[in-house]
Amino acid sequence: MRGVRRVRRGACAIAAGLMLAGCSGSGGFGGAGVLTSSWGDPQNPLEPANTNEVQGGKVLDMIFRGLKKYDPRTGRAVNMLAERISTPDSRTFTVTVKDGWRFSNGEPVTARSFVDAWNYGASLRNNQKAAYFFGYIEGYDKVHPDSGRQRADTLSGLRVTGPRTFTVRLAQKFAGFPDTLGYAAYAPLPRAFFTDHAAWLRKPVGNGPYRIASYTKGSAMTLKKWSGYPGPDPARNEGVTLLVYTDNNTAYTDVLAGNLDLVDDVPATQLKNVRTDLDGRYINTPAGILQTLAFPYYDPRWNTEGARKVRTGLSMAIDRAQITETIFRRTRTPATDWTSPVLGKAGGYQAGLCGHACAYDPAGARRLVREGGGIPGGRLKITYNADTGSHKQWVDAVCNSINNALRDDKACVGNPVGTFADFRNQIGQHKMTGPFRAGWQMDYPLIQNFLQPLYYTGASSNDGKWSDPRFDRLVDRANAETDRAASVRLFQEAEKVVRDNMAAIPLWYQNGSAGYTSRLSRVALNPFSVPVYNEIKVG
Repeated sequence: MRGVRRVRRGACAIAAGLMLAGCSGSGGFGGAGVLTSSWGDPQNPLEPANTNEVQGGKVLDMIFRGLKKYDPRTGRAVNMLAERISTPDSRTFTVTVKDGWRFSNGEPVTARSFVDAWNYGASLRNNQKAAYFFGYIEGYDKVHPDSGRQRADTLSGLRVTGPRTFTVRLAQKFAGFPDTLGYAAYAPLPRAFFTDHAAWLRKPVGNGPYRIASYTKGSAMTLKKWSGYPGPDPARNEGVTLLVYTDNNTAYTDVLAGNLDLVDDVPATQLKNVRTDLDGRYINTPAGILQTLAFPYYDPRWNTEGARKVRTGLSMAIDRAQITETIFRRTRTPATDWTSPVLGKAGGYQAGLCGHACAYDPAGARRLVREGGGIPGGRLKITYNADTGSHKQWVDAVCNSINNALRDDKACVGNPVGTFADFRNQIGQHKMTGPFRAGWQMDYPLIQNFLQPLYYTGASSNDGKWSDPRFDRLVDRANAETDRAASVRLFQEAEKVVRDNMAAIPLWYQNGSAGYTSRLSRVALNPFSVPVYNEIKVG
């Protein structure tokens, strides 16, 4: 997920006239059986292909179901609306949609519900943030060209063949394509989305276990259990009220006071006492999130053999163990590869792949930085967005570690940018002159998702414009491989190319964390660090 941002809102701000219980007690929001949870306003309207950040994604996970669903415990892609997905060659796929599924407005879910939604999401005219997910499908270059006007209205690789069947032809072989189809961008859309788009945006209609009842921007969204939901994973509560916070410390203290049921991002400042504060109602579990330092390879100073040594030396100058222990208190784990432990060994995770390059070694760091010609520009400036208040602490700690290792207290300094939007705009405009913070939350649990979007030449989230022909060839071969184990091995070979070039410095794997009140039971976070809302029981 490009531009991952854990939105931290603050103070329970309920608009006048909306749920006047205010912050006086979670039971006042929506009635018995309804839970309250901390939240932040989505960046964009809740169109499935226009949501690529965590807060909007939480809602889509509740109101939509796609062809696949990721098991909330294992992360494995399992069939949901897909009755069958078959392929003779890993390039052309035939999809059969299960019978009996409907949207909450009563419309049936058909093959066209998917094809129309995907064509809409891919279209350049519709300017959808996650349009690039349809880039695997044949014809995307005409529907969404890199430059110039759109030359086709629909993807040539999509064809409806019956009420419940359609075919997908990809631009190249990709054996893992079916496993990507649990991502929200691939959700089906009802006809109402197209016939009265403005009305749909005001109150989105999906096919998941919840329906949106109301939304006041900057305040709250209420979701109610949909009693007509036909799926195997119905809501075990009567609804969820998402309350907007601008500071997760406030959300945490509201949980302690019983004014909020669930905070799904426990702030670092509260971690010291969280287990005592919440009497064990605290979750700290691995998630598919990796934090890194990325580099601007469009700046020629960072794109040399000497700079490769410098990057490796800088990695060795970072004491990951000390930083994760003292600042994050074991809600982060020092990274030793470029994926995530949630993938498991069979999924491609390789503990220790980074080797000595990710181990704290001040002497080795000094040697490599010296051999590489020194830090480009003479000083390392790590750029980050300052608006959440959470990045300064660890950036300062990283710089302090680098300065100590290099024996130069001016070698590294943080370079804050006011807002996340400004930060992303500068990255998108290729204005970085040194390393910048980067985070990746997996879109789907495949090793491919940790590598191709970030490091393939010209890929959608390759913000630093790194490029290596050998890496690209290995990714192409891995995608074309029909045997899953063989495909994973090829992706691991590609990851070694990333390692050998230190294309980005892996910092730490991020855990999901949450705290909750005694009103709730069966609280869990999925491998994407999102609460499994439909399984939570209230009372």
